[in-house]
Formats: sequence, structure tokens, C-alpha cells
Amino acid sequence: MSSSATVRTARRRSLRIAAAALTAAAGLTLTACSGADATGAKPAGRSDAGAAAVASSGTGSSAGAQGSDGQAGSGAKADSGAQADAKAGGTSKQSGSAHTTGGGGAGSGVQRCHTSGLKAAFATGGDAVPDPDADGATTASIVLTNKGSSACKIGGFPGVDLKSENGGERWSLARSSKKFSSITLQPGDSTDFTLNLAMTKEETGFYQPAFADVTPPNETTSLTVEWPWGTLVDQRSATHPATFVNPIG
Repeated sequence: MSSSATVRTARRRSLRIAAAALTAAAGLTLTACSGADATGAKPAGRSDAGAAAVASSGTGSSAGAQGSDGQAGSGAKADSGAQADAKAGGTSKQSGSAHTTGGGGAGSGVQRCHTSGLKAAFATGGDAVPDPDADGATTASIVLTNKGSSACKIGGFPGVDLKSENGGERWSLARSSKKFSSITLQPGDSTDFTLNLAMTKEETGFYQPAFADVTPPNETTSLTVEWPWGTLVDQRSATHPATFVNPIG
């Protein structure tokens, strides 16, 4: 064989080898791409499953967050429940609310005790009698009774004005610093308040009441009761008199 033919034959072999190499490389490339797609599909599937698991756990976390926030969680449920109830039975709900409001109004709507619905009297039995020998440190009690047909509420300081026989000399008693609260009197019920009294047997410097005008708290008209006791030390102009009135309740 000539040298030129030998060269051509070598070239052909080189070209065949190169073509085969290219074909093999192409096949490997296709296989690699196909494998990558298949491998990628599986992880994608796992990723989707993982995402679903994360979403599920995320929902749980959100619910847990609402649960830890008791006000937000329970409030949201309560609102939705209230809306559902309102849609399902709005009439019964409104009736129930009206009944409740009416009941509350009845309880909280007790009127205060008015002068016209009360009667007053000095307590005169047993220990209620002031001690005339107590040297300015005794008490008397005035009883207030609900003579009306419905309950009423009373509390605070009554006004007490002592007055002489002819009514010309009046003494508006000072108030103590005691605290008080309101009480409810049913029909026929009574309550009382005390007067601190500085009594005296001296023939000078005394004040002899004949009546006591009692004005219930927050009222402008009074009840007049007869004074059943002896004379008091006249302290009508004193800054801190020993005769004063204490509150009801």
C-alpha cells in the first residue's frame, strides 16, 4: 500500500473513532439528563411531602399560638358562636337578653328611701337609753323603718336638727368621720343610726332639746320625733362638739 493510501486509511479510522466517541458522549449526556430528571422527580416528590408536613405543622403552630393567646382564641370562637346563634335563633337570644336586662334593672333599680316612705323614732329599750351619768360619752339611736310597699335603699348621713320647745333655738348636729355603705330595706324592715351625746345635769351651759328633725340622706324634707332625754352640754358654737351624728349603714 502506498504512503498516501495509508494516510487516508488512518484518517478514516480516526474519524470513525472520533464519531464513535461523539456518539458515546451524546449517549452519556442523554443518560445523565434522563437520570437527573428522574432523580429530580423523586426529590421533588419528597419536597412536596415535606412541604405538606411543614404546612401541617405550621397550622398546628398557628392554632397553638391562638390557644396560648387565650383572649384572642376564645374571643374568636365566642364571636363565631354568637353569630351562629344569632342567625339560628335571633329571637330567642334577644328575648333572653331582654329578660336578663330586665332582671338586672330590677335589682339595680331599687329607689332610694324617701322621707314619705319612712317613719322615725328613738330607740328607747334596754341599752338604747343614753346614760345621763356617762360624763359626755353616751349614745342614743334613731330607728328608721320602711313603711312603704316596696324595697328602698338607704345609706349615708342623715341630717339631724335639734330644736327647742318653741322651735326658736335650733342645733344642726355635726357629722362624724365614719365610713358607710348603702343597705336595702324591704317593706317593714328597719335600720338605725346613732347620736353621740354630751349630756349634763348642770343648771348652766346646757341645751334642752324638745324635738329632733331627721332628714334622710339625699332628701329635703324631715321627720320630727320627740326628744325623750335630758339636757345636753351646749356646744352649738364648738368646733369639735361632743354631740354629733353618725351615718346609716
